[in-house]
Amino acid sequence: MDKAVKAGEHHIIVAGIGPGNPQYMVPAARAAIRDAEVLVGGRRALAQFAKPAASGQQTMAVTRDIPGVMAFIGGHLPRHDVVVMVSGDPGYYSLLDALRRHFPPDRIQVIPGISAMQLAFARLALPWHEATLLSFHGRRPQDAQLAYRPGRILGLLTDTHYTSHTIPAILMAAGWPSDTTLYICSRLSYEDEAIIATTLAKAAEQEEAASVVLIAVSPDNPSA
Repeated sequence: MDKAVKAGEHHIIVAGIGPGNPQYMVPAARAAIRDAEVLVGGRRALAQFAKPAASGQQTMAVTRDIPGVMAFIGGHLPRHDVVVMVSGDPGYYSLLDALRRHFPPDRIQVIPGISAMQLAFARLALPWHEATLLSFHGRRPQDAQLAYRPGRILGLLTDTHYTSHTIPAILMAAGWPSDTTLYICSRLSYEDEAIIATTLAKAAEQEEAASVVLIAVSPDNPSA
């Protein structure tokens, strides 16, 4: 138990379930989910990890009704720990932000996971300590964040609007050279995983890929 939390208090345990394939889930997250009396997560995660209905486990699917999810968690927290499953790593664009706005941080425990972004860099054997990580998932980064600088590496989350066809044009408008190497990383961790190496100028020649990870490596970076 976290020493900062009073004995007897229950916790929200935010468990990162990794990029998709259960083999990439850390054992601590698997154990927390296995033992959960109250389990919250996306519909796909619940279908995969929730116990049978007769078990008595209480579950709720995460939808756009975030206040409803917070109310469900708050209603069970006085009596039980609540395990919240999030894809990838909880610290990287997940429900953790909303949980921290609704509950005291000392009532939240986080079990980290492997994010799709982390796995994409790993697949390329590319260090990411100097990369800039941004998200086009339901948002657009500020122009200053996208601006080209020599040697720069970008890691980008995408959605169905900002894709492997639309983002290259945005980057070239921000000053990125047309011959910038672009890696399109799809279905990471699954059997049909695919990584395509192309350039910003030629990305439109590939089949459009949405909800993937893009990694752009400046042509003057030694890793290009």
